Amino acid sequence: MTVVGYAPGAWDLFHVGHLNILRHARERCDYLVAGVVDDDMLELAKGRRPIIPVVERAEIVRHIGFVDEVYIETQPDKLLTWQERPFDRFFKGDDWRGTPKGEALEARLAAVGVEVVYFPYTMHTSSTQLRRALSLLESGVVDDSEALEA
Repeated sequence: MTVVGYAPGAWDLFHVGHLNILRHARERCDYLVAGVVDDDMLELAKGRRPIIPVVERAEIVRHIGFVDEVYIETQPDKLLTWQERPFDRFFKGDDWRGTPKGEALEARLAAVGVEVVYFPYTMHTSSTQLRRALSLLESGVVDDSEALEA
């Protein structure tokens, strides 16, 4: 039986942490689908538009060797996503583990036979840190070396 994994994400300002998630996900399934959250959904969830538009983010992720397929997410309900694009394992950052949101997600997906697998985040790199550094550079508040430490 082929195990299909699903790894959703914004994948904005693609960095090594993203690559690590996709690498670890691919090690735990036979076929990896990367969900790319669309621009409107990201704005609703995070209160801001992504820097890179969804079509470009999907193109970047599609060309990562660990990814077999890209699925554009246009709504937040992962059970509806599963109904549209079935998968056996769902990969999520470990900041959800043990939280009410994480436990609800696990219960809903377990009801259809999907296992939730958590991965640790790459702590030294995040899109939020990159966005903050770019903002500081653009504002002229700091020089290049200071922004990279932010």
